[in-house]
This record gives sequence, C-alpha cells and structure tokens, in this order.
Amino acid sequence: MDDAVSFTALERLPDAEACLRWERCRRLLDRWAPEASGLLVFSRVNIYYLTGTMGAGLFWLPREGRPVLLLRKGLRRAALESPVSELRPFRSYREVGGLLAGAGSPLGDVAAADMAGLPWSLSTMLCERLPHVRFVSGDAILSRARAVKSPWELGRLSEAGERQRQGLRELLPRLIRPGMTERDIAVLCVSAYLELGHGGLMRMNAPGEEVFFGHVAADDSGNYPHYYNGPMGFRGVHPALPCLGSESTVWRPGRPLTVDMAFTFKGYTTDKTQTYWAGEPDTMPGHARRAYELCVDIQRRAAASLRPGAIPSQIWRETRELVNDTPFAEGFMGLDDDQVPFLGHGIGLAIDEYPVIAKGFDEALEEGMVLALEPKIAIPGFGMVGIENSFVVEGGGARCLTGDETDLIFVPDTGGERPGRWTERRL
Repeated sequence: MDDAVSFTALERLPDAEACLRWERCRRLLDRWAPEASGLLVFSRVNIYYLTGTMGAGLFWLPREGRPVLLLRKGLRRAALESPVSELRPFRSYREVGGLLAGAGSPLGDVAAADMAGLPWSLSTMLCERLPHVRFVSGDAILSRARAVKSPWELGRLSEAGERQRQGLRELLPRLIRPGMTERDIAVLCVSAYLELGHGGLMRMNAPGEEVFFGHVAADDSGNYPHYYNGPMGFRGVHPALPCLGSESTVWRPGRPLTVDMAFTFKGYTTDKTQTYWAGEPDTMPGHARRAYELCVDIQRRAAASLRPGAIPSQIWRETRELVNDTPFAEGFMGLDDDQVPFLGHGIGLAIDEYPVIAKGFDEALEEGMVLALEPKIAIPGFGMVGIENSFVVEGGGARCLTGDETDLIFVPDTGGERPGRWTERRL
C-alpha cells in the first residue's frame, strides 16, 4: 500500500477522535455486553464512525489491544483516511478468526456484534463460519456511543444546521410562489441545498428505510396516507419513489406548504421543517394559526427540557398532557393510523438515531446529544402545519443548531401564470 502516499486524503479522522470513540464503546461494553471480548462491526456507517472510512468489510474493536479493520475492498483508501494501523484484506468469514489472531487481537468465546448491520443471510453465514464464537447484541453500544457527539462532530452539525437555515429561511422563500407544484418546489429546494454544500446523500438506520433529501407537502398532501415513521403526509413522486413531491399537486393560494428537507454536511445531518403560507398573514384561518402557535410552544417547552439528566419519556408525557387540553389532540403528530407516538429523535450520521422523545425511553439525556424536535398538527381537510429544529443538549440548556426563528413564512400570491418547469428556470 506504499503507493497510497501519492494521494492526499479528503479528510482523515483525527487519532484523538478515533480513540475517544473506541474508549466510549469499550466503556459501554461493560454495561451492555460485559461477557464480550470486544465489538464486531459490519454496517458501513458504523465502520465509518469508528474508523473514518466507508470500508466494505468489518471492524473489530477488542476490549483491550489494537483495533483491526478487515476489508474486501478499499485498503488503499482506508490507509489514507483512517487512523487504524491494523488494516488487512479478507474474502471470507472463515478467515476472520485467523486474521484477527494474526493481528494480535483475537476473537474471544463471546463477541458483541453489530446485529442491525447484517441481513439474516449473512448473519447466518457468519455464525456457521465462526461456530466457536457466541454472538451477543452490540447494537445498544453503537447507538449510545453515536448519540453523544464530540466537539469535532458538533462542528459539522453546527455547519449543517446553519446552511439548512439559510436554505429554508433565506433562499427558498425567494424562489417559490403559489401556483408551483410540489415537485417544482422540491427541485428548487434541492438545488439551493446543493449550492449551499449539501452532500447529496442522507442515511437512515432503520432496516430497509430510504430517504432522498426529504418531503414537500402542499395543501392536503400533509394528511396524505403514508408508510414511514413520521407525522407528515406526502404524495411523493410515485408509489415506487415516495419522496420529494408530486408534479400533479399545486400549492394553491390560501393553503399551507410544509417543507421537511434535511441537510447533510460532511456526513452529518440536521433536520428542520419550515411551514409557508400562500398569501398575506390576514388570509390564514385562525384555527390554523393557533395550531401552528401550539407547535411553536410545544417545541419551546421541550427544548427547555433538553438538559443532561432529563428523561425523554417524561418530556413526551408532559407534551401529551399539554396537547390533550387543546382542540388539536386528534391531529397531533398525524391523523388516525398515521399518527406517530413521539415528539423527536436523535440525529447525526443518520436521520433516525438514538434517543427518541417517546414512551419507553427512560435513560437520561447526556450532554452532547443532538435531537430533532418536530411538533406537527394535521388539520382534517386542510393540511398540516408545524415546526422542526435540531438541538444539542448542553449543561446550560439546549442550543438550536438550525436557527432560532420560529415564525411562519408568508409568500404572497402574485397571480399570473403557473411557473414553467425547472428546466425553464434558473436560480
């Protein structure tokens, strides 16, 4: 791999950052898998988190000793990007035991595994190839390690949040107007985001879930039936591509527009939802304005509770009690079967990270966790209004990464013909 030095890495994970992550996982091993000799990692995003490279293979973090990265492909790139000193090629799970022993970091009789990182077929093969190893789940270790962001990670998240704020608060309002289709608006948002440095790819942890930038919902699309674990309805491009927006749904005057499009910078993602109104402020119905103001109040209260030691399930319980005393309980976080039982979620290298502001999440928040709070209210026959911002948990209280503005954005109906398609326009 000597020829790797002829290239310059786009970025190399700092040694101190890698060691911080390894030691955090090792401490979590004591709690979640005390019998395990180490942690075996398979998913690309977890390999990146622990090594700084998107290697195709596996990473072994022993409880003591040197970590080892085994790759089917990408050794030269890994040498550029990763501080891991033990890099080895491999082709079959049969080789894993011998390779790790040869690197001085053997597998023990019990190993914690990144079980969410392998499909059933490959996990079965792994167990067959390593019959003398008993695997226990290491998923809780990885989710909790990733939940607490380092200053290095928070720098990327802060930059992502500011660029997302610029896109939704400054650029997009100048580009859109009533009469555009959802797809027109989505394309304008994507273009603005790319101009602002969006990486073009976002990730989800949940098996089988996909996302492409996010969703745009005009008019009653906010209540359109959907499949994913979120409150906002949307039609999307097509049943096979349920993302972005529909080319047949027009944002009409006197109707809401909800844009839930996340932003990724150097691999780290922030989430923000902005509600727009097609018309002047006095054209918005009172009940819709009150629903939106309730969402702002919910987010404000919940953000004030995001302190080290706070319990996510308690924040959710207090939110439900607040909403239940209002006329909007039926539509809070979606309608009917599309209603979701949470207020917010962790975010970072993936959109759906630990923890969740929901029932059953009883572990205390820690300083450095980043969560997106997304109170939304569906109004039957009308659409959805709401707000979402990303916050970092700090000792003095939550700090918003995506901007402190909480107001609706009113876009006047200027009349005239419906705008042409994106290919006929330029930013």
